[in-house]
Amino acid sequence: MKKYVLVLTIVFSVLLVVSLYINGISAQNLAWGSRGEEVREAQTRLRRWGYLDGEVDGVFGADTFEAVKRLQRNNGLTPDGVIGPRTRDALGMPARTTAPTEPASRGVSRSDDVNLLARTIFAEAKGEPYEGKVAVGAVILNRVRNPAFPNTMAGVVYQPCAFEPVKNGAINQAPDDEAFRAARDALNGWDPTSGALYFWNPATATSRWIWTRTITLRIGKHVFGN
Repeated sequence: MKKYVLVLTIVFSVLLVVSLYINGISAQNLAWGSRGEEVREAQTRLRRWGYLDGEVDGVFGADTFEAVKRLQRNNGLTPDGVIGPRTRDALGMPARTTAPTEPASRGVSRSDDVNLLARTIFAEAKGEPYEGKVAVGAVILNRVRNPAFPNTMAGVVYQPCAFEPVKNGAINQAPDDEAFRAARDALNGWDPTSGALYFWNPATATSRWIWTRTITLRIGKHVFGN
């Protein structure tokens, strides 16, 4: 009898854990009809980055639905209009079911930041000297800290028209070990640029606006400035 009760207890415990996990994952999704501060936060980010034309009212309606789909298409995600875990990441919004870890930028775990920064460095600075790779990472982190830019890593990287690898899909390539090391060095405070907010390749840059920036140094093929 005791053995039977023990088995039932174990089974019940397993079912409870599974239920809590599944319910937690579904509860963190935001979709048409959702309301509250998280919807307002998502709308604020979508509007800031040019995806949302409607009001920031905390109500997930048609305008927010279409804005989310535009963000998803731009980031290579399934355009279902639902803010699930991957769309949350693109928005720089934390997943409620994820245990907190050492933060590198607001609302995102250290490991998430390292991975995203490494992918960006790999896509933008492949073939550049190591210091140049760290410098690219430092520019992104400088933007996170600057009030003129989104205040999360994902927000900066996925800001519309900010980085060519996001547009052409190169951001999704698996980074190499050197890109990961450069990302960690940048996150740990190494900034070869001394606070630069921009970098570009003078040989390939087509934007007239970028040439209005003041160049402060050059590393490899990239110049850096503000």
